[in-house]
Amino acid sequence: MGIAWVFPGQGSQKVGMADGVLDLAGARERFGQASELLGRDLLAICQGQEESRYGVLGDLNRTRNTQLALFVVESLLVDELRRQGRTAQLVSGHSLGEFVGLYAAGVLDAHTALVLILKRSVLMAAARGGAMTAVMGFDRNQLNDLVAATDGVVIANDNSSAQVVLSGSPEAVAAVCAALQCKRAIPLAVSGAFHSPFMAEAAEAFAAELEAVPFADATIPVLSNTDPTPETRGEVLKARLTRQMTTGVRWRETMDCFVAEAISTAVEIGPGNLLSGLIKRSCSGITTSQIASAADLGL
Repeated sequence: MGIAWVFPGQGSQKVGMADGVLDLAGARERFGQASELLGRDLLAICQGQEESRYGVLGDLNRTRNTQLALFVVESLLVDELRRQGRTAQLVSGHSLGEFVGLYAAGVLDAHTALVLILKRSVLMAAARGGAMTAVMGFDRNQLNDLVAATDGVVIANDNSSAQVVLSGSPEAVAAVCAALQCKRAIPLAVSGAFHSPFMAEAAEAFAAELEAVPFADATIPVLSNTDPTPETRGEVLKARLTRQMTTGVRWRETMDCFVAEAISTAVEIGPGNLLSGLIKRSCSGITTSQIASAADLGL
């Protein structure tokens, strides 16, 4: 019986999420490092102290700010877990969270991850023109048939048997949602059609950035979004990450792998409990817990 560390991605951010990690070793330095790359005070954005024309929450929700902020907060919690001598048998992250998983497994150092995340977020934010909608409570066969029959839409996040996120052109996403019998369909406030073929140009540019970056072999097996099977080889993990921007997040299969690998506890590291909720509803034999601050680590 083992432990899995899971890392949430975009959508889990909230103003004030940095406050609980500021007393951790290296916190100010890592926020400073990220701020220097960003060209703005990332800590102030997290605390709602620096308001732009987007408003306090809107500024944090901007893709480039969100992704860097989540990585800093989650990676600082990982550092403290390591200092306490704690580890996991598997790691996995949802979208942006995959970078934290690679950091936790020793594949990337913090500075390299920050540089890559900033480049990725800028490319993703620039790829406009698409839409994303979360769908809950549906018939899987009907959904698959509708997606297969509709050009310009894919399942971007296969989060569970009862929850997916559709991504594609606004017209195609709307058409599938209108025809699908489901409990709820909620349009997401995003700038583009993430994890879909609409990201092809951005993915090509990001692949060129990744090419020169060395990926170390993982010290903990990683379940990637594009291939949720345990992997430690750095070159394979890089290839999987290269495909992430244009393919779906296979979280339903990730949870199936937790069961197959006899994971007994999944620890969500970062703000919120989105992944814990999915695991709790999908994997009856797995206990979940959340670590979002120093207080959760007994500090």
